[in-house]
Amino acid sequence: MISQSEQVKIDQIAFVVDDPVITGQQLLDLANKRPADQYLIYQVLQTGQMEGIRPDETIDLRKPGIEKFLTFASDRAFFFTVDGRKFEWAASVISGRQLKDLAKVPDPLTYEVWQEVRGADDRAIGDRDFVSLDLPGTERFFTGKKTTTEG
Repeated sequence: MISQSEQVKIDQIAFVVDDPVITGQQLLDLANKRPADQYLIYQVLQTGQMEGIRPDETIDLRKPGIEKFLTFASDRAFFFTVDGRKFEWAASVISGRQLKDLAKVPDPLTYEVWQEVRGADDRAIGDRDFVSLDLPGTERFFTGKKTTTEG
């Protein structure tokens, strides 16, 4: 039987693997992320959302397209929502631009992102602003078109 090579991208670096079914641990080893227990690996889904991969979990690479993965030097995941969609993130902070990218806004220059704040005005998050995800509970964000009040 002839084995077919598959291509994966881990942290924007392309790798070729001979086995089309690979574990999270093998992906971390391929990317030289050691010790592996200090890293988390996520598969970037077609929707832009990310799904955590356990070290013993297998991924079938025979699906069409290049499979993309991101690694984070972290021991825990953080959860938040953007426009009602739940996301998992391995860093304790996230930028406004990253939130827009995850939300897949049509044009990041004409859209804004806000953090929902209970009992107070919602907080605008600029592209270069970072928000902590390390607080108790799930942080909630929403996007919308920029509006002007210029006359």
